[in-house]
Amino acid sequence: MSSLTDVARVAEVSVATASRVLSGSPHPVSEETRNRVVSAARTVGYTPNGIARALVTRRSTIIGVIVGDIVDPYFSEITRGADDIAREYGFLTMVCNADGQPDLELAHVRALHSFPAAGIIFAGSGRISDSDVERDLVEQVNRAAAAGTRVVALAKRGFDSDRILIDNVLACRDITRYLISIGHRRIAFIEGPPDLHTSNDRRQGFEQAMSDAGLASGSTHRGGFSLEAGESAARRLLTEGLPDAIVAANDEAAIGALMTLRQAGVDVPGTVSIAGIDDTQPARIVGLTTVRVRLDELGAAGALAIVEADADSQAQVSAQEHEIVVRATTAPRPAS
Repeated sequence: MSSLTDVARVAEVSVATASRVLSGSPHPVSEETRNRVVSAARTVGYTPNGIARALVTRRSTIIGVIVGDIVDPYFSEITRGADDIAREYGFLTMVCNADGQPDLELAHVRALHSFPAAGIIFAGSGRISDSDVERDLVEQVNRAAAAGTRVVALAKRGFDSDRILIDNVLACRDITRYLISIGHRRIAFIEGPPDLHTSNDRRQGFEQAMSDAGLASGSTHRGGFSLEAGESAARRLLTEGLPDAIVAANDEAAIGALMTLRQAGVDVPGTVSIAGIDDTQPARIVGLTTVRVRLDELGAAGALAIVEADADSQAQVSAQEHEIVVRATTAPRPAS
């Protein structure tokens, strides 16, 4: 039986794009791409019939997507990609907001296990600490998996599952190296939440880039993954002294810093360059230089790992590519 992956491969497009075309999604796709996908579907003999497939295999048609913050653009774009695939295969996406709390993640897993769900996608990072709740979460995930629920993690977690990951160390190293390449030397880093693997990896990437360039990497500032965290860090920098450039651990914090500095009359990028990571929609709106991670494709890949999984297939690990996108918030450092 041909799959959506086969269609995407023949059409030379992403799985998310193939899904949008074949499901009639209103998401904009060029006519040339649309025709290529339709032709590829005919070529491989692809006929979507997810509901019939579920009836034959007696699988649930529910996919739970557990997000850290339902209003965060990072998670909304991942969820959109997952839902595109789920809809194409006749599955229902259930978005579960954990609000950054491990105990809420645990409650969601228990609820999804009771349905039982066909799959669970963990969209957010796991925690570095080994708390009782984290141990309970691992145990509950293992129970769900043993009962036939496919579990997929889109960031580092403390349990075994399918993993589709962003190389967060490399992503932050690359954006920091870009700022160094255009002449910046005093670069500040706004950290993410201190207890998350993603935050730790991104800080590590910043420190690697600075060390490789022979620069001091001590200019790190408490922050988080929210606009407010970026605003707070920028206010401290205004008091302590501005750097040449700022790298924030995600786009939201970078935008918070950008808004605060501009409101204070600081020329961005003339005086300070600012960059983020993720390339969310708000980053595109404000013209933020960032690291592009195709979040919709990340979510689509997570859903695809569930809907196309064989019962006996082994857990897989794969990585999502990224690229630097230069926009209006960075500029070469003027020669002194």
